[in-house]
Amino acid sequence: MTTHCHRKAAPQDVGCAVVTVSDTRSEADDLSGAGIRAQLEGAGYPVRSYAIVPDDSGAIRGALTRALERADTLAVIMNGGTGVAPRDVTIESIAHLWTKELPGFGELFRALSYAEIGPPAFLSRATAGIQGGKFVAVLPGSPGACRLAMERLILPELVHVAALLAGAP
Repeated sequence: MTTHCHRKAAPQDVGCAVVTVSDTRSEADDLSGAGIRAQLEGAGYPVRSYAIVPDDSGAIRGALTRALERADTLAVIMNGGTGVAPRDVTIESIAHLWTKELPGFGELFRALSYAEIGPPAFLSRATAGIQGGKFVAVLPGSPGACRLAMERLILPELVHVAALLAGAP
């Protein structure tokens, strides 16, 4: 089946959740979370839930679990905690839970990021995978990085991923 056919077979309502991982952000100054929500909604993807959690493994896993348990949510977009600082534990907190990892996501993100910011791009551990039959993307916390990932990777393929996860051949 072609990508075009997958898109036609996709669920009509691809509900999303947004989770910001940060010790310092609040809803008032979470530019990355706000940007992701605005981009999803602008593209017709309803945001069913939004949370900000601290850089703590239990809190991160809990927020992701709650988002994945929602029947009206097919995708979770997380941001923050993907760098190399000691408090950056998002990847370690959830990667072992993947049903399937999508390593191409991180590879493409870093290539696109390199074109924009140069060598610091290699410090990102952005990744994506499938968990509980749903798509999960883990982005850096910077608004520019989130914009890049949403525009160039997630929004163009989200309905395709949803169709594949819904069982389109």
